[in-house]
Amino acid sequence: MLLLLLLLGSGQGPRQVGADQTFEYLRREHSLSKPYQGVGMGSSSLWNLMGNAMAMIQYIQLTPGMQSKQGGLWNWVPCFLRDWELQVHFKIHGQGKKNLHGDGLAIWYTKGRMQPGPVFGNMDKLVGPGVFVDTYPNQEKQQELVFPHISAMVNDGSLSYDHEWEGRPMELGGCTAIVHNLHYDTFLVICYVKRHWTIMMDIDSKHEQRDCIDIPGVRLHFGTSSITGDLSNNYSVVSLKLFELTVERTPEEENLHQDVFLPLVDNMKLPETTAPLPPLSGLALFLIVFFSLVFSVFAIVIDIILYNKWQEQSQKRFY
Repeated sequence: MLLLLLLLGSGQGPRQVGADQTFEYLRREHSLSKPYQGVGMGSSSLWNLMGNAMAMIQYIQLTPGMQSKQGGLWNWVPCFLRDWELQVHFKIHGQGKKNLHGDGLAIWYTKGRMQPGPVFGNMDKLVGPGVFVDTYPNQEKQQELVFPHISAMVNDGSLSYDHEWEGRPMELGGCTAIVHNLHYDTFLVICYVKRHWTIMMDIDSKHEQRDCIDIPGVRLHFGTSSITGDLSNNYSVVSLKLFELTVERTPEEENLHQDVFLPLVDNMKLPETTAPLPPLSGLALFLIVFFSLVFSVFAIVIDIILYNKWQEQSQKRFY
């Protein structure tokens, strides 16, 4: 069961986007907006708070500006959409030390929910995709990336996130995003249409979306959380809007783009792993034990012979 974490919106009808007969519908059951009445309050709420997350007046604070905190906000309604667009209105601010802020914010679309862990406040080896706003370089001599850095990955549940290298072995794409302590609204737009995953951002107060990551051949299913470590920062979500998109398809595309509930990426290069050794057969195990015993007996006999000769030589020198 795939669960959507952190989404927002207000009711509105279908709206055409673009010139390709694409329409969008706001899904209210997966939506969240101000005022955050009832969020995290009992079984009647569509949203559950996790860890140090708190519902404030102006935003949902995932983590406060303190060290070693983590939190999240999860929608308990399962989400099964073939084409969708997620609009995330977020805010990152804090004092930090020497312009260092940690650790980051993540948006998920995962199997399972409310499972805290070390990957930006979520569990490791999850099943689903993630988009990360990483605000702190774990490598002191990190020269390739400029932080804050936005990246994306898809996990099938078998891979572990590499914190030391900012998750680079699993990264499908990324870009720099200067989003810290801005005094205007900042947005991420995550769009998935016809197995094509596009991540755009509006962080320049121009109300214009520019491309960050473009990944074809993705098969995925979604969330959000954050974590602080030795450094602190405030990570908050003002709103998220999930739109279901209706897109015209040819018969060939209909056959090709069937729902796939295991997240995959075509031609994805996985981190190199050492193949496990095949189990030993009974005969091989017997031979290993047998020759080990023979070698041990042989070594003991040689030691005894050498010891006797040494004693004889010692006695001769004494007399």
